[in-house]
Amino acid sequence: MVLVFYIRSQHSLVEVTAARVEPQTLTQTKEANGRVEPLENYSAPAPGPGTVAKVFVKVGQEVQAGQELVQMDDTDARKELATAEASLESSRLALQTAQQGGTAVERVASTADIDAAKAQVQQETNSLAALEKLQAQGAASANEVAQAQHQLTAAQAKVNELQATKGARYSADDLRAQRAMVAQAQAGVEAAKSAYAGVDIHAPFAGTVYAVPVTPYQFVPAGETLVQVANLKKLQIRAYFDEPEIGQLKIGQKVSIAWQAKPNQFWHGHIVEVPTTIITYGGTRNVGECLISVDDPDGALLPNTNVTVTVTELKHENVLSLPREALHTKGMSNYVFRIVGDRLVKTPVMVGLSNNERFEITSGLGAGELVALGSVTEEELNDGLRVKVHR
Repeated sequence: MVLVFYIRSQHSLVEVTAARVEPQTLTQTKEANGRVEPLENYSAPAPGPGTVAKVFVKVGQEVQAGQELVQMDDTDARKELATAEASLESSRLALQTAQQGGTAVERVASTADIDAAKAQVQQETNSLAALEKLQAQGAASANEVAQAQHQLTAAQAKVNELQATKGARYSADDLRAQRAMVAQAQAGVEAAKSAYAGVDIHAPFAGTVYAVPVTPYQFVPAGETLVQVANLKKLQIRAYFDEPEIGQLKIGQKVSIAWQAKPNQFWHGHIVEVPTTIITYGGTRNVGECLISVDDPDGALLPNTNVTVTVTELKHENVLSLPREALHTKGMSNYVFRIVGDRLVKTPVMVGLSNNERFEITSGLGAGELVALGSVTEEELNDGLRVKVHR
């Protein structure tokens, strides 16, 4: 009988894994996907449809401000500029002509007509004087004198008409319309000059070429991207956190940044803008956009790459903690199973910060106490259960 009892007693011990309560630093983090964005970014569009003449740079090349990147064929741009300049010159000449009362030929002809009309007036004046003298001598009739007077009046009216026409060939409205045409032509020249200058693409700032989607002799439509340059030392990340996770996000929180293309390298940053609204992302997720500044850009992170960001929401240093599997919850109560001697003792605890690995104990346990994590045989743990610690 004694032997049988001993064997049963040995088999009643449940083997468990255990851990001791110990102080550690705990952090609570949230993970999200994001996309890298340069704060200084230049995407050069084709100024118009045309052919790429030369490409001076390649992807990954460092460039200085003002350095030439791509050159388009300038044949069409030169033709358009020449046409615009010719139109401007024509408009200016037309305005000058209007202001001067006509062309040189027209002005000469008008002056000749006026001179001829004046000569006729002089002739009619002489004729009238001669007839008036003859009338006084009884050699000319009053009717002849009246006829001469009428001819003089008509000749003077002709002079007045020609002089008025010469001075008012173009009205004020005509001049305003001609000035408007000059202004329009000037705008056309400026636009053509801009287009002509646009065939030579230069870097607006010092940076790194990260995309050259065109090749020499390739035809591109207007607006097609020719080259992209960014300052890789000034980056931010637009991260997308699921709606339930945005409540703990705060400006200034530290962020770890990972990129699958460089799995052994990490970058660091901090939140500079928290979500202000909820948007639909990918057609299925409700997310908040969060802007994260990259604090240690080294030129390796490239624009438009997809990264994973991990935000440290909370950090508690030197707090008592246990592995997550030690914690049991029933309703609103939390408890653990302390190991006292060879038995389990159900012990209520207050829990603080927790993450995927450990949880903080704010009351109920002291440093160094031994707590069961689980049975090796997956047997359920209960208060008073006899156990031994698995080695």
